[in-house]
Amino acid sequence: MTTAEPQRPDLARELIARAAQSAARRAKRVRNQLDAVQVGQGRHADHADTKFLSRILADHDWPGHRLVGPDGARAAWSIALHSDDDPAFQRAATTLLGRAVQAGDALVQHWAHLRDRALITSGRDQEYGTQLLLSANGIELCPLDAPASVDARRATVGLPPIAVALQALRRRYTLDHSADEAPTVVLTGAA
Repeated sequence: MTTAEPQRPDLARELIARAAQSAARRAKRVRNQLDAVQVGQGRHADHADTKFLSRILADHDWPGHRLVGPDGARAAWSIALHSDDDPAFQRAATTLLGRAVQAGDALVQHWAHLRDRALITSGRDQEYGTQLLLSANGIELCPLDAPASVDARRATVGLPPIAVALQALRRRYTLDHSADEAPTVVLTGAA
């Protein structure tokens, strides 16, 4: 992958700004700090972000490192990852991201996370164990296909064993309020 200036710094800036705003909303949602109106506004913003990324995909295919730089590519991945209201878009984005990975223009770990998220939002079991639920019961894996071989699959995409990833994630998402207040939220990050 390249470290040269991105071809489209304008797109990179917009992707990064949108992803940062979305991450801030999700952080507040996980901490149960949003009212119903704010949750609705967040869904509307996520929909607008999906449409923005969809236009980029139509014009440029996946916005990888060459087009938008590493930070812009990460932002595009984050937007696609959180486009849960449009499973068809997530599946298409997964395909384009996979092609960018094969071309050396994107990270395979991003593809694995997006692949798992697209599977979960389509009602199927994930492959790499990157998608989790945060609920009043704590953090647990979303349904996983062939759990006995998940560590082997994770190794093929540069992810650590699932037990190591879960331990790190549980430390990261220790909530500072009672578990009874925790909303049920799908998380990504078993990396």
